[in-house]
Amino acid sequence: MRVVSGIQPTGKPHLGNYLGAIRNYVKLQDEAHDAGGDCLIFLADLHAISMPHQPAELHASTLEMVATLVACGLDPARSVLFNQAQVAAHAELQWLLMGTARMGWLNRMTQWKDKAGKNREGQSVALFGYPVLQAADVLLYQATHVPVGEDQKQHLELARDIAQKFNSDFAAEDAPVFTLPDPFIPEDAARIMSLRDGSKKMSKSDASDMSRINLTDDADTMAQKVKKAKTDPEPLPSEPAGLAGRPEALNLVSIYAALDETTPEAVLAEHGGQGFGQFKPVLAERLVSVLEPIRDRFVELRDDREALDAILARGAARAREMGRPTLDSAYRALGLVRG
Repeated sequence: MRVVSGIQPTGKPHLGNYLGAIRNYVKLQDEAHDAGGDCLIFLADLHAISMPHQPAELHASTLEMVATLVACGLDPARSVLFNQAQVAAHAELQWLLMGTARMGWLNRMTQWKDKAGKNREGQSVALFGYPVLQAADVLLYQATHVPVGEDQKQHLELARDIAQKFNSDFAAEDAPVFTLPDPFIPEDAARIMSLRDGSKKMSKSDASDMSRINLTDDADTMAQKVKKAKTDPEPLPSEPAGLAGRPEALNLVSIYAALDETTPEAVLAEHGGQGFGQFKPVLAERLVSVLEPIRDRFVELRDDREALDAILARGAARAREMGRPTLDSAYRALGLVRG
């Protein structure tokens, strides 16, 4: 079992990142370690430059994301935690795979269409080609399992297509260069929505800070955001079917269930019939009890830049060693000569 996943270092990490991805990284880290496998988690800083960015902000947010991941329970002794920019093999393998990837495949990528909008001619080549870098990210380490959300499944399918075509074109049938990675969607992966609009995912890029619970928020800020979260006038139902057509109510119940590692059914069995004036303070209290220790640990780590740099350096050294055999095999398969 070899788990590989990346997370964008830009923007403030929020509750949706924690419940939807980071908490599952910690579980996967432990499962892989206990099974004698590996878990590689990288900060996708090379992906970040596909869009306009401020270099100083990218550098600072990369270090802050390391602090966040460790504060949430990712253990650099049990996982390989690093940033792409320190492992040149990611960019090298992307270029080697560019000869195999097809324009038509990339043109069909939904996220390319969404991010480029109507101004495709004005977008960077990196934005168009970043799914190939995503393929390189996982193929480099012979990943067997890649945690993905629904919005990233298409990119993993592309990675499999690229790997399959490369193996078919350049490798012996009994000695493929790349492992075809399988998507891994944890059953308990929570889909957390905006506190201002229950039909949209909680997002770092939302203009309103009130739409999300940041992992850096203090207890009072968390409580205020929950108090002002959009709801409807009806009380909570006694069963999930009663949440149909009530996206904001469903979101708050889902958040409580995810924090408590239980089900919406269990939450409604306990709180059904309550108005939001009763439910919101209980939710805020649960939120603070889970996130405040993470925030305190984050604040402690954030100011220790030497320790954060050391974590990334150690992780990058391990990642370079783990990825070298695959990169060498890809060069040989393509007939490229290196001294």
